[in-house]
Amino acid sequence: MKRVPVIGVLALASLALCAGCATKKEVTRETTPITNKVNELDDLTAQTTRNIRSLDTRTQQGIQDAKTKAGEADQHALAAGQQADQAQQLASTALNSTNALAERVANFDNYKPVTEIAVHFAFDKAELTRKDKQQLDQLAEQIPNAKGYIVQIEGNTDSVGDAQYNYELSQRRASSVIQYLAHKYNVPPHKIYVIGLGKDRPEAKNTTAQGRAENRRVDVRLMSNVVGETQTSSPMAVR
Repeated sequence: MKRVPVIGVLALASLALCAGCATKKEVTRETTPITNKVNELDDLTAQTTRNIRSLDTRTQQGIQDAKTKAGEADQHALAAGQQADQAQQLASTALNSTNALAERVANFDNYKPVTEIAVHFAFDKAELTRKDKQQLDQLAEQIPNAKGYIVQIEGNTDSVGDAQYNYELSQRRASSVIQYLAHKYNVPPHKIYVIGLGKDRPEAKNTTAQGRAENRRVDVRLMSNVVGETQTSSPMAVR
């Protein structure tokens, strides 16, 4: 039996070990690019997944925002429609009131006075005094008994000052009377016939202080066009 020298055995083992090392390095060298590529693909897949989720979130938010805006648009459209209906109703009411007033004015000769007052103002003033309000209260007490009535209001001034300014002042004085009757006694606007006459219809001569004071006034007449009906009070004029 031949004996293999120890040195020979060690040499063979060394060669086998080196061959194994070479094979492992070769495998590692060949698989590293694949591993790197796989890692890149994993990273890309993860990023793509995140992008898809982000896009889905934005899409859902966009859909929700669109639904919200659509709902708001529907509400605005509904509100606009309601406002249009209200405007139409107001226009119809105003037209009917105007037609009714026009008919009354066209037949003004058929109106008979129920009661009449005159409220007076200080120079260049349009505010009602306590006495003025008491007179208007007396007139307003007759309204429930006046069928088919209107209230004729004529604003006047004295002759001092610019004509255009006096027309505007007479309108402000008439407006003070209108507001009082409307707020306290609920007299509707279509029942009121207003004229601002400025200084054109004086009650007295403007050459004296007393005459000018008489002309700074608003004449208020409660009129009724019901023919043949007995009024509960006779016409009066409070000056």
